Amino acid sequence: MSTGGLITTGATALLPAAETPPLTTPRDAAREAAERELAKPAYHQDEPGLLQRALDRFWEWLGDFFDRASGATPGGWAGLLAIAVLVLLVLAALWWRLGTPRRTPAAAGTLFAEGPRSAADHRAAADAHAAAGRWNEAVQERMRALVRSLEERTLLDPRPGRTADEAAAEAAVSLPAHADDLRTAARAFDDVTYGGRTADADAYARLRTLDLTLERAKPLLTGPTA
Repeated sequence: MSTGGLITTGATALLPAAETPPLTTPRDAAREAAERELAKPAYHQDEPGLLQRALDRFWEWLGDFFDRASGATPGGWAGLLAIAVLVLLVLAALWWRLGTPRRTPAAAGTLFAEGPRSAADHRAAADAHAAAGRWNEAVQERMRALVRSLEERTLLDPRPGRTADEAAAEAAVSLPAHADDLRTAARAFDDVTYGGRTADADAYARLRTLDLTLERAKPLLTGPTA
């Protein structure tokens, strides 16, 4: 064995371990491994939920909006507050002047919303609604049956645009003994149709009784006197 060979072998053996070429991982594989690691629930258990993050974003947006509005308003926050108070006062004045908005305009208070139907048709519809516990609809149809019956007996002139109150007042002329009951029936119809109230079985029973009573009632005939 030559001296040169021994020197070379000894030098190779004495190389530090740090000079051994390190192991390398491809960039894409490393990124995927990191993503898998960070996706574990343990890293996200203290993070806010989706709703909380949405609320945080909303409050941040609202704060930024008011900050921009105060910066664009003369007087800053004080001016913005004065404008808000003024708007509230205007809305309160409109509410006091116009009243609470109705779900149905007052002008749409006609008794018959559909085409002509007989008193028997309205009574059948009323009884069907009552059997199903739909008391509002039952009251409405029974009042229509009552008025239509008076029209069929020529105690009322047929008039499509007549309201329940008008029908009660006109019917009271020939049926004065039932004037109070007619007004009560008209008020019950208006309450459930336009007033947002709810009828019940007793309300329907009273109206049904009045309808059957008026069907047998003799009108007070008026005519020219000699």
